[in-house]
Amino acid sequence: MCKRLLTFVLAGAAALAASAETKTVSSPDGKLVVSVESENGVARYGVTYNNKVAVEPSQLGLTASVADFSRGLTLKGSRERRIEQDYTMRGTKASAVHYVANELCLDYETAQGKPMTVTFRVADNDVAFRYEFPQKGETACMNVMGEATAFRLPQQTTTFLCPQSDAMVGWKRTKPSYEEEYKADAPMGARSAYGQGYTFPCLFHTGGSDRLWVLVSETGTNGGYVGCHLSDYDAAQGYRIAFPMKGEANGLGDTAAGMALPGKTPWRTITVGETLKPIVETTVAYDVVEPLFEARHDYRPGRYTWSWLIWQDNSINYDDQVKFVDLAAAMGYEYCLVDNWWDKNIGRDRIAQLSDYARKKGVSLMLWYNSNGFENDAPQTPKQCMNTVLARRREMAWLQRVGVKGIKVDFFAGDKQHTMQLYEDILADANDFGLQVVFHGCTLPRGWERMYPNFVASEAVLASENTFFNEHHARQEGFELTMHPFCRNTVAAMDWGGTIMNRYLSKDNRSRHRRYTTDIFELAAAVVNQSSVQCIALQPNNLDDVPAFELDFLRTVPAQWDETRFVDGYPGRYVVLARRSGDRWLVAGLNATDKPMALSVELPMLAGQTVTLYDDAPAKRKGTMPEGRRRELKVGKSGRAKLVMQPMGGLVVTQ
Repeated sequence: MCKRLLTFVLAGAAALAASAETKTVSSPDGKLVVSVESENGVARYGVTYNNKVAVEPSQLGLTASVADFSRGLTLKGSRERRIEQDYTMRGTKASAVHYVANELCLDYETAQGKPMTVTFRVADNDVAFRYEFPQKGETACMNVMGEATAFRLPQQTTTFLCPQSDAMVGWKRTKPSYEEEYKADAPMGARSAYGQGYTFPCLFHTGGSDRLWVLVSETGTNGGYVGCHLSDYDAAQGYRIAFPMKGEANGLGDTAAGMALPGKTPWRTITVGETLKPIVETTVAYDVVEPLFEARHDYRPGRYTWSWLIWQDNSINYDDQVKFVDLAAAMGYEYCLVDNWWDKNIGRDRIAQLSDYARKKGVSLMLWYNSNGFENDAPQTPKQCMNTVLARRREMAWLQRVGVKGIKVDFFAGDKQHTMQLYEDILADANDFGLQVVFHGCTLPRGWERMYPNFVASEAVLASENTFFNEHHARQEGFELTMHPFCRNTVAAMDWGGTIMNRYLSKDNRSRHRRYTTDIFELAAAVVNQSSVQCIALQPNNLDDVPAFELDFLRTVPAQWDETRFVDGYPGRYVVLARRSGDRWLVAGLNATDKPMALSVELPMLAGQTVTLYDDAPAKRKGTMPEGRRRELKVGKSGRAKLVMQPMGGLVVTQ
């Protein structure tokens, strides 16, 4: 570590305060410290945790049409305050949150007298910061051309990242859609797969003897800004905030962000921990945002069946959809999703009949839509129903009349501001008509569960459909689902697309390639993967070919959680989480490795209790799939339990 870094980061708040151009703000527990210095007109911040470097001095600022706010800055003043609030949410990892943070606002001015405020909020383990611009004089708007915001991680840091795709590539030119493959434990200097940087969230494990886990993301993005990502790594600057690519949305629309004044950018967030516990349990994506409108209807959590994952397009007909409605009813599930081409293959009149049939069985329909009219070549219909306000509200009024309760909108066109506005417009209009919304082929949701009360989840991940399309991805399912609790799914709800109980990825459950995870892995995934409307991708044949005790578990698995605790794990290898729904605790584990994994875990919420354990018996012979079993487990009075997960297997412990 260089002498300058030691001086800046580790000398302590007293030494830093000696410079009039340096300010610090600490978390309520005093462990997390943000230090901001201004030197030669450039503002930089650094982050330490327990005197360990999380982020080295990194540049702040942005460039706009009215001024360059990245250089020539003078610190004119600062303000501090304590923030403490309680709030409740539906559809995330926790239903009630007590947020406490210390806030530091730094008022800067350019050489031309243009003002900018940088606001930091520092909670225990979480940093959030953003830029704010007042209206000064007659200038009432500006364009943000790009950000200088950077994140410099210590040398020897390893990364857990998902690359940003090129624009207008992939199937029917539908990318970027946040559906690339993560790499774990990669060196920081490695170039991203497309040279376009990395999608949020980005997980890092800092190098050296004082290792920390650092998660970088953003939150609070709506139609007032672009969706951002991280650039490729630069040895001098680190990672920088990157704006959308010019080619996104078929080249239409600007890559800049238009902002009315006074205005604010989204929050950039940094979560830091000596263990992975703060990474998994963070609620910073929701702590610093506010609801943008109130729920006009009662939106129910639940589970849904989905024919398309395995039966594909041929299943989008009336008779097959009746089978999946009946399956949902048999399992006590709340929803059934009818996927693409329903308008052509079933027709609107018969969809109304199907909805009526489903409601009589206690099931509500969700319907799929293509989001766009001109931004990519995806052919699936219905399309041009969600991209304009007149078409959208006419369609949603019909959906409300026939009793549909949710929509899945697919094939968005990147992160430009007009696309971010489209997400918001769909959600706002859907709220008027009592519709919950799932997005696919889409961007990462950024605080949307709290901002939009009818938002359920987004895909924004290499999802379950790929296990059907490609045996490589079927083999990678364990890796992916043990990565997301630490990255993608920790910052936002994720519609990965289904607990899969077919042993083979085919309608007959005998042909094509196999599923490489155990049944118990799949049961546990229904707990580990977080979404308030959860896909349980059972097939009608599973009512006969899946053990009854496994079906019984899937009948009662919750989709809404009041509390989440990290128990154990490592990204891409294994994870054990504990989630609470009401008074019921469920502990779920996934093993992505090819070896049995013996664990001794602390479960204080189950201390001294006799609970039910679902796990895998050791395979009877090499190359065969372990069989699931259900038995009793006595948790020690101290809360310690010894557990074993078989290769590509799992476990569930439940009261």
